Amino acid sequence: MPSRHRRPETAASAPTASARHSRRQQELPSFSPSSRGATQPTQVGRTRTARRTSGSSRTTPRPAAQPVPSRNGWGNGGARGNRGLRSGTALAHKHPVRRFIGILLLIILLALVVLAGGGWFWINARLNREQMLTDAPGSGATTWLLLGSDQRDGSPGAGQDTSITGFRTDTILVLTKPRHGAASLISVPRDSLVKEDGRYMKINAVAYTSGYQSLTSQIEDITGHKVDHVALIRFGGLSKVVDAMGGVNLCYDADVNDPRSGMVWSRGCHQADGGMTLAFTRMRYSDPKGDFGRAERQRQAISAITTKALQPSVLLNPVTAGKVLSAGLDSLVVDERANAIDLVRMVLAFRSASGPKGVTGSLYWTNPNYFPNRRVGSTVLLNQARNTELFDQLVQGSHDPGTVGGN
Repeated sequence: MPSRHRRPETAASAPTASARHSRRQQELPSFSPSSRGATQPTQVGRTRTARRTSGSSRTTPRPAAQPVPSRNGWGNGGARGNRGLRSGTALAHKHPVRRFIGILLLIILLALVVLAGGGWFWINARLNREQMLTDAPGSGATTWLLLGSDQRDGSPGAGQDTSITGFRTDTILVLTKPRHGAASLISVPRDSLVKEDGRYMKINAVAYTSGYQSLTSQIEDITGHKVDHVALIRFGGLSKVVDAMGGVNLCYDADVNDPRSGMVWSRGCHQADGGMTLAFTRMRYSDPKGDFGRAERQRQAISAITTKALQPSVLLNPVTAGKVLSAGLDSLVVDERANAIDLVRMVLAFRSASGPKGVTGSLYWTNPNYFPNRRVGSTVLLNQARNTELFDQLVQGSHDPGTVGGN
């Protein structure tokens, strides 16, 4: 894939673009009666008492009963035929409730199918789409680029830093679901240094200055693999989603009173509403780990929202589920090829990656406080060689579950 980006120098030399594309191509993959009262068998397996005729002391057997045809075709008069008759008619009269329940369940199933089909159409019609994908060749896994946009233009719930115009994608996550193996969720530091159109900048500004396709291309350069889908979540809408589901449980092991983000927190776990969840995902100046700590809390918050959304109290409550879905779609922008099924797969992959059998963490870096020039300021200098190796393993599904990244 031709690229107009040139990566900043790192401590380890990165593979060439042609080598990465060659590697991607290689990975493309697959249940004698005489006494009164004597009994005499009949041909249908029943017994009948022989009756004496008038003027005679002899007992005369009654004519044998003729086979009764089975209504359900299971038999033609013998014991097997009677079983078929009992199953086809007698039980229907003895157990009308069972028959009614069967019919009712069938009606409910048909209704769910119709509603589900209508739901897919409704979701697809509500999705906001933008051109975000490149023409890079695919790989053996499915990769989602998840973005959280901090709109700094006065939109509700967004940052209000007047020294910076436009918006910034302050949350950048790469979600990978291989064909076999562990799913992964890797954070990209918002201050990662990249080169766009010949000039250095932080990666969180690329979408604003050059468009979402350029940001997708930068991520593909870093990982060495194609991004199949992009989902952008507006931070301002995040609080509405959380409020619609009745809050989420979040944990942070420190007391915080951060006026820049609005986060006021007592050490431990708390039920957070939408506003506090938003502050929880934005706070970094009061975190000793800075942007890396914020990335950890962002992954925690998104995981808590995903888990809560899949709980029966939300999923099986039509009113709550409708509110959550509506709020979520209003705050979501997806790529031009995404549909409702892709979103379901994304949520399931995110849940898998966030669980004990997933891989989480951040990109590898060589210098977390690198100054390319005064205009750009402090940046994170990435370790391109280690990140390429990491994503080769994540795409192949050969990486063990656990935490990755750092220096």
